[in-house]
Order: sequence, then structure tokens, then C-alpha cells
Amino acid sequence: MKTFIISEILYWVIALISLYKTITLWGNDSERAYLFLGFCALSIFMALFRRHYRKKFNQRSAKD
Repeated sequence: MKTFIISEILYWVIALISLYKTITLWGNDSERAYLFLGFCALSIFMALFRRHYRKKFNQRSAKD
């Protein structure tokens, strides 16, 4: 159970780091900036996806 929360937090950290890299590279190297922006979007999606399934798993565990 704790690993679900840890992995969710790691996805948020990756999203923040990717967003920072996107901002710093925006004017200099736009191709890499778009790559990091994609990583940011993917990390946010994965964090929300993990959160959804963690809550679903908790509800199922509570019923048993």
C-alpha cells in the first residue's frame, strides 16, 4: 500500500523536474523543451492514474 503512495509522489516529482527543465530550455533548445513538456504531461497522467487505482483498491479492501 505504501508503495502506491511513494510511486505517486515520485511521478509528481518527475513532473516538477520536467516542468523546470522545460522552462529553462524554452528559449535555447525548443526541441528538448517539448520533450520535457511531454515527460511532464506523461508524469502527471501517470500520477493521476495511480491515484485513481489506489483509491479504487482502498475501497475494494474496505469492503472485504
